[in-house]
Amino acid sequence: MKIVVVGGGASGMMAALISAKEGAQVTLIEKNEKTGKKLYITGKGRCNLLNLCSETEFLDNVVTNSKFLFSAIHKFSPEDAYSFFEKMLPLKVERGNRVFPLSDKSSDVLKAFSRALKRYSVKVVLNCNVLAIDGEEYAYTVKTDGGEYSADRVIVATGGKSYPSTGSTGDGLIFAQSAGLEVTKTYPALCPLYVKEDVKSLEGLSLKNVSLTAFCGQKEVVSEFGEMLFTDKGISGPIALTVSSYVNKLDSVTLSLDLKPALNNEVLDKRLIRELDNPDRKFLKSVLRSLMPMRLVEFVMTRAGFKKDKPTGEITKAERGKILSVLKGLKFTVSKVGDYNCAVVTSGGVSVKELTPCCEAKKKKGLYFIGETIDVDALTGGFNLQAAFSTAYAAATSASHDGNRQ
Repeated sequence: MKIVVVGGGASGMMAALISAKEGAQVTLIEKNEKTGKKLYITGKGRCNLLNLCSETEFLDNVVTNSKFLFSAIHKFSPEDAYSFFEKMLPLKVERGNRVFPLSDKSSDVLKAFSRALKRYSVKVVLNCNVLAIDGEEYAYTVKTDGGEYSADRVIVATGGKSYPSTGSTGDGLIFAQSAGLEVTKTYPALCPLYVKEDVKSLEGLSLKNVSLTAFCGQKEVVSEFGEMLFTDKGISGPIALTVSSYVNKLDSVTLSLDLKPALNNEVLDKRLIRELDNPDRKFLKSVLRSLMPMRLVEFVMTRAGFKKDKPTGEITKAERGKILSVLKGLKFTVSKVGDYNCAVVTSGGVSVKELTPCCEAKKKKGLYFIGETIDVDALTGGFNLQAAFSTAYAAATSASHDGNRQ
């Protein structure tokens, strides 16, 4: 069985390795000068390989088309992935079941992949651009700028459009369209949010234990609790990235930031009254400093309509209500989500309706699409890489045998 894997990222290397282990003759073609360029920068260079959770928990963290991954995650679960990588290099599990290499170096993951590919005689072709994939019914020709490769099966693992500097420029989606497959519209996902309000003064300010809720019109879309970071033009950080994956296809999105989600309005109001009655708190800004970081005080006062030197003794009940309103719901209007240059993953891609559970094109037997080329995306925490590995495993075990094993 001759298999050509197009793309040497996370899913491509996994597909090539599994196919070779299953006895296939495998050629892995990568456009860059080395494999795993995007994998190298994941987890801020630490490489959050996967999330050691249950299959159900994994699917709960998939934003788009989670049902499609049901078969793949069952074939290669997070526990399977952990056992697989544990044999290749030392691992550790951190908060939230996130799995990293023990060394905290993504380069060690790439070295482990490289050793394994070599051990199983995978032919790795670098600096090679695939121009077209021709053929059908288990007889394909992969045309490149360095020659042609014949194959019984082709597995396309070229990624989406996120981080194009790593080589993810949507090539696989073009190959899918050329094969007559439907490709859904793509969007940046897991990316910063830009807002219309001027937040330049808050740039670099990090907030913990806050709640961010997104609305489309009057309808609540998603609400996330955790950490966030102000940028010069908007917000980023874990909860903002998560929210972006739910609002990236929507228009007219507003955000409500609850600075004190652990306190309901009644409890917070009582605390505010105590602070206002404190003789040491002569001005409103000193009261607010007890409730939030100093850099946020002036911003909140302006949004609530107060002057910088507002005396505490002059605060009316109605004005106290204004303060509560801002503390429990600081409003922002989303102008846009970040672009592909800063998006962790791509939402959209080859329609799952075009693929079998093993990621084989229904119209083109022997042609597979895996990883980020598919219209599937998940949240941060190792879930997207798990999806890449599971779809790679499903495709490779199917492709490396005569007849499909659905």
